[in-house]
Amino acid sequence: MEHLPLPQEIEALKRYSTPTLSNAIELFNLRPRNAGFMSGDIRCIFPDFGVMVGYASTAAIMAEHPETGGRQTSGYEYWKSVLQVPAPRVAVIQDLDQPTAIGSFWGEVNGNIHRALGCVGTVTNGGVRDLDEVHAMGFHFFASQVIVSHAYVHLVDFGIPVKIGGVVVHPGDLIHADKHGVLMVPKEVVPELPEAVRKIEAKERRIIDHCQSKEFSIEKLKDLI
Repeated sequence: MEHLPLPQEIEALKRYSTPTLSNAIELFNLRPRNAGFMSGDIRCIFPDFGVMVGYASTAAIMAEHPETGGRQTSGYEYWKSVLQVPAPRVAVIQDLDQPTAIGSFWGEVNGNIHRALGCVGTVTNGGVRDLDEVHAMGFHFFASQVIVSHAYVHLVDFGIPVKIGGVVVHPGDLIHADKHGVLMVPKEVVPELPEAVRKIEAKERRIIDHCQSKEFSIEKLKDLI
């Protein structure tokens, strides 16, 4: 069985910005530096909420056309699948109607349902709505756009790999997101990330302090870099 980070280790990740954590993950050389984060079209709708951390619960939706017998699934079975993922949970929903989302799966109702299921927010390449009501709930929205209608939105699959913002997300993947974007965190290095962050911040602080000092020189800067 895969070892999960301790709850206090997950909570500690909220202390760091996504760029800081991204820099720290680079020290472990687990993936290319141009991988592991979503593209900028997946944007933070509520930047004042700060950092969101949770395990991915995945699903796929469509909204452009009414559901048919071949492309629909049970909401009840989907809810059960969400509860199979460790808490805290993030609902990661791929909108298959892309490149243009037609209807929003997300609003006040699904926000409340998913919060009751232990989700702290969502990441979707689709759209979101009911911003005032969902903001009042404290539920994170990371989405490609804000749209008006739910159109014919319906679930077509769940518990499967989904692709959002150029990243394939599997159920149980660990997500860290804030106003900068969405980052995938390798679970195996979570216990070591605080020390990695300290190393990164110490190096950056030396560079910044020198740049702000009256003794600045490019020779010294070269040594620090």
